[in-house]
Amino acid sequence: MTVFGFTRRALLAAGTAAALSLSATSAIAQSPPGVLIVGQIAEPKALDPAAVTAVNDFRILMNVYDGLVRYKDGTLETEPALATDWTISDDGTVYTFTLRDGVTFHDGSAFDAEAVKFNFDRMLDEAHPYHDTGPFPLAFFFSAVESVEVVDPLTVSFTLNAPYAPFLSNLAYPTGLIVSPAAVMQHGAEFGRNPSGTGAFKFAEWRSNEAVVVEANPDYWDGAPQLQAVVFRPITDANTRTAEMLAGGIDLMVEVPPVALGQFQADPYTVHEQAGPHVWFLILNAKEGPFADVRVRQAANYAINKEAIVNDVLEGTAEVAAGPTPPAFAWAYNPDLEPYPYDPEKARALIAEAGADGAELTFYVTEGGSGMLDPVAMGTAMQADLEAVGFDVSIETYEWNTFLGNVNPGLEGKADMAQMAWMTNDPDTLPFLALRTEAWPDKGGFNSGYYSNPKVDELLEAARVATDQSERARLYQEMQTIVQEDAPWVFVANWKQNAVTSDRVEGFTLQPSFFLLLEDVVKN
Repeated sequence: MTVFGFTRRALLAAGTAAALSLSATSAIAQSPPGVLIVGQIAEPKALDPAAVTAVNDFRILMNVYDGLVRYKDGTLETEPALATDWTISDDGTVYTFTLRDGVTFHDGSAFDAEAVKFNFDRMLDEAHPYHDTGPFPLAFFFSAVESVEVVDPLTVSFTLNAPYAPFLSNLAYPTGLIVSPAAVMQHGAEFGRNPSGTGAFKFAEWRSNEAVVVEANPDYWDGAPQLQAVVFRPITDANTRTAEMLAGGIDLMVEVPPVALGQFQADPYTVHEQAGPHVWFLILNAKEGPFADVRVRQAANYAINKEAIVNDVLEGTAEVAAGPTPPAFAWAYNPDLEPYPYDPEKARALIAEAGADGAELTFYVTEGGSGMLDPVAMGTAMQADLEAVGFDVSIETYEWNTFLGNVNPGLEGKADMAQMAWMTNDPDTLPFLALRTEAWPDKGGFNSGYYSNPKVDELLEAARVATDQSERARLYQEMQTIVQEDAPWVFVANWKQNAVTSDRVEGFTLQPSFFLLLEDVVKN
């Protein structure tokens, strides 16, 4: 039987098993060896690295594509991938990469320096015929790149406008993944549903709201994967995802709800946990409405009982956040910052001082999404805390991709606050994309609450070009102090990611990058 036959049969059997509440043993018997079924948190938006920002989508992309470099196993340090080595000019502005010979894309076309140039020109050149991949400003990751030049078929150079400390890290991030130019030219705007990379798995099929199927690439340059295929199933509701795992409908479940962790603490399951660079926050609309006043933004931080959320809603699977930078970036994190304490009386005083008593707030909440923990329960708890200090809070709940479509273009004219979670690769990424003035949505960024502080802008720009890590750390730590005081967000939690596997799965580990890397996984 073909992989398609296996995966269709497995999905049908799994769905039936869950619906009928069959025993785990009988359900798992329907799932073939070598085919890993993954319970994802949402339908992917696209399978084009130039068009998506959610870790939910990244978990698929990282198995289909490679970048010039990648993160070493278990770290956020870079190592060779499609590039075997590289040199950096003395002034830090020219990176020259030697490319791996003999690599082909899944569609049979050659990977070479021209393909690398095509990818970055597509991202950075607005005149490129395939530049338009959607509203997300992924070019920010490589805004320092002035040009990409083909030296010879296996050598490519990047010229930057200044030294750029996060460059290699950003190349390892999904925005740096290399797609097949031939496939982009063939499929155009539909490339995101017809992906072609050089990764360990080849795209096979996408059945909307049912599954994305990828098959093993037997010619993978780093060795053929152990699995025959992987089926990524979108199961938005966390309780349904848990039920599917218990019934044997899926082999690997990501983002286990805290209240369900206890159900997987013994055989036949293994719970995996891994700290990473995660921050969960509320974006506050600093451009209009009550949160245009810094006192009201600070009041929201005092009003929300983050300790209770972490301990009671999240069952201790996270820590209260202090500022915008995750402590996983130990070298750049400001250890002197303390989280806003829960102080409803201080919140009420600030609200009264600002004349915001009884202010009506529209609060965007998502049903679930990348790194979103337990967003509906968290949103409900926050609503109660904010109403307890005098706000009138109305929640609007959306499916993840619809939620992103509402929030990323900006909250102006729509909402006063919105949930958000980021997992990042470098302490530069989140503040540069979501806190600078030049990152307002109408300027192409993710600063959906329109926060602006010229000093923060100055510090972030300086940190990008600092070649000494201790100087970068000083700049980031000063930025964190200012941002915490300005309170453009409610700083809620830093999460420890989790996943659960059945006893048929071997060789799986979680990565601090929050990606799923499946080439070494075995399913019996």
